[in-house]
Order: sequence, then structure tokens, then C-alpha cells
Amino acid sequence: MKLTPFHVAVPVYDLEEARKFYREVLGCSEGRSSDQWTDFNLYGHQFVIHLKPRPTEIPAHHFNPVDGHDVPVPHYGVVLQWDAWHELEQRLRSHNVKFVIEPYIRFKGETGEQATLFFLDPSGNALEFKSFKDMGQLFAV
Repeated sequence: MKLTPFHVAVPVYDLEEARKFYREVLGCSEGRSSDQWTDFNLYGHQFVIHLKPRPTEIPAHHFNPVDGHDVPVPHYGVVLQWDAWHELEQRLRSHNVKFVIEPYIRFKGETGEQATLFFLDPSGNALEFKSFKDMGQLFAV
């Protein structure tokens, strides 16, 4: 099955701070932009940050337990090839990104075994990047 690019847009409180993060930390190339939003190429997908005023009270993240960890909800990210996931892990570490869930192998030895990591962007948006050694396990039950 050939995948087509997805489109996702997320709110950010400081457009320039978020642009720098997605450009320099994640290595995304920029596309079109305005004074309210910026398009990025996130591993071949159209990812957009939209300026949103910072609320006076920022709600706490919701978490669901998965494999002994508290997974932030909502979150977004990309399923990467195994080597690309490890390259991203090293890139994030070199930029001293604080992980919400440190990189590890989830469901080890089970159906759906995967490498995963979670972190927040400067506006508190939760991101998860994962990888399967066997991409055939992506939708396995």
C-alpha cells in the first residue's frame, strides 16, 4: 500500500520559537508561511503550526497508561524507518530535548513491538515518533 502525505495543524503560542524548534531541532524544511502560520515538511507530510494566543490558564495534559508509561493525549508524530528513528533519537539528544517518555522498545517480544519516544514542543504539544523493525506489525493485532 502506497501512503499519501497527511496534513495536520497544531497551535503554537510563539510562531518564531516554534519555527526555530521545528526547523533546527527536528530538521523540517519550511514551506509557505504568513504572520499567523508556517508549513513544514515533516518526513514528507504537511505539518502546519498556527499562532494561537497563549491562554491565561494552560490545561494539564491528559495521560493514558500504555506499557507501564503515562502517554500524553493528544499527541502526533510519524512512524519512521528503524534507522531514521535512531537518527532522530540522537538528533533530539544532541539538542538536549527533555523526553516525556525516554526512548525505549515498547511491547518487547510481543505483537507490535516498536521503538518509541515522546517529547513536547515549546508550546507543549506532545509528539511521539515510533518505528517497527517489521513494518508489517504496524497494524497487527
